[in-house]
Amino acid sequence: MNIYPQAQACSANTHVVENTSHALENYNLFSQDLALKEAVIREGAEWAVSELENFGQLCGSGDRILWGMQANQNKPVLHTHDRFGHRIDQIEYHPAYHKLMQSSVKQGLHGSPWINPRPGAHVARAAASYLQTQVDAGHGCPITMTFASFPTLQKQPDIAKDWLPKILSDQYDPGNIPWYEKNGLTIGMAMTEKQGGSDVRSNSTRAIPISKKGSGKAYELVGHKYFVSAPMCDAFLVLAQADGGISCFLVPRWRPDGSKNPFQILRLKDKMGNVSNASSETELRGAYGWLIGDEGRGVANILEMVSLTRFDCMVASAGMMRQAVSQITHHCHYRAAFGKKLDQQPLMQNVLTDLTLEAEASVAMSMRVARRLDEAGSNEQAQHFVRLATAIGKYWICKRSPAHAYEAMECIGGSGVMENSIMPRLYREAPINTIWEGSGNVQCLDVLRAMNKAPGSVDAYLAELESSQDQNMLFDNYLLKLKKALSDKKDLEYNARSLVEKMALALQASCLIQSGDPVVSDAFCQARLGKQSGLVYGMLPGGIDCHKIIERARPDLD
Repeated sequence: MNIYPQAQACSANTHVVENTSHALENYNLFSQDLALKEAVIREGAEWAVSELENFGQLCGSGDRILWGMQANQNKPVLHTHDRFGHRIDQIEYHPAYHKLMQSSVKQGLHGSPWINPRPGAHVARAAASYLQTQVDAGHGCPITMTFASFPTLQKQPDIAKDWLPKILSDQYDPGNIPWYEKNGLTIGMAMTEKQGGSDVRSNSTRAIPISKKGSGKAYELVGHKYFVSAPMCDAFLVLAQADGGISCFLVPRWRPDGSKNPFQILRLKDKMGNVSNASSETELRGAYGWLIGDEGRGVANILEMVSLTRFDCMVASAGMMRQAVSQITHHCHYRAAFGKKLDQQPLMQNVLTDLTLEAEASVAMSMRVARRLDEAGSNEQAQHFVRLATAIGKYWICKRSPAHAYEAMECIGGSGVMENSIMPRLYREAPINTIWEGSGNVQCLDVLRAMNKAPGSVDAYLAELESSQDQNMLFDNYLLKLKKALSDKKDLEYNARSLVEKMALALQASCLIQSGDPVVSDAFCQARLGKQSGLVYGMLPGGIDCHKIIERARPDLD
């Protein structure tokens, strides 16, 4: 018999759950992102708005967000042999990964600008990639490599004729079977070796002609690759040393006769981020491959692919910043402390606004480069601009992402470091794009290389900035100082990071000025081009309309 019924009832109810936010899901990632929507229209892809709204609704759905969580909670598993002892080199992914891959391929992220090269095609694709990255960044690796392989494969028309139709197919086929038995293909890239890293000219993998040597001919490759991302792709563009020097080869996972190509996976990398995507160490034990282009032209032939993957890195980092801003503006709108909602408190407003400005500047710059990609086919100035701006953007946007992710976690507090939220994943993912496809120093040196070998790239870059003159005094003064810095050749390599930072900030400011929202552009110029520019977020000068900038960025679920 219970003689204390009232006491037991009271002790069971410890508290009421209140003063919390709720899950940010079942909303439209595109419609609720004014900066992205405006950029898509401004940069020539207004025709894609309806399609992007549909895709944004899918990316913001609870089911799609769950796929991203599941794909990252269940790491890929390598099976080198089957139970009978046969070599299979197969990687097992969670079903959510394959759903994400299928979604990206269906949306055309693997090749829509090549399938339908209309004005704004690169802008539309970049916007969709930016949305999909907010669900999961890892599976974007094979998607972007497949997309970026197109220009390189075109350099070998006989190979392209057989491969490109299936590469550009809207079918995703994860089967571990020969490429000619599949309706859809994905392409990877294998350049890095232990002894060389970014210095691919020091690669030791050898390529020996099977019969005749020359473009399109078959070779056998012997050597190793220390980083091969997405090793379940159907083929890889591989750099190896031939008689004529370092050369580019297309190496399939299966030989033309249906036997397993000895492109053997040794182990998967145990990465801090990019968990849903497998990355591996491999050995090539006489692997069959076709020479793409001429011997000795490997670096030149793969350069366009690398440039496009670098572009996708900056788009992805911008997307992850946007997801962080969505999470924190949503959380701080509902959470109160010391008698006020967090987003009504001046110091938190300072931080939220600063993080939002970073995200807005990143997407504006990314979409501007995408527009120039659309124009590059017939416009030499656009080609020069893309050459320089891609390296600048890959350096700066990716470099800013890790600190942005950390500060966003702090806005949420203790709950922000819990693994059942997206915030730890954004934090671990953020440094990946700074290192993938060439680290910060490599990008800065690439900027210097472009300035030296293609002076037209500097002219094209400055022409872009000059189109924004006479609209903001801080920007005009900054541009004068930047021009002086560009003409100073003393200790150029030593000071490369400082110079590229200035170039990035000027370009971001220019893009925001041209975006037509003076509240955002003036705030960015004050924050980044003025005297008060702090090493951490949340040190904005006075006079900024924080409320308007935060509300502009916040997903409105009310």
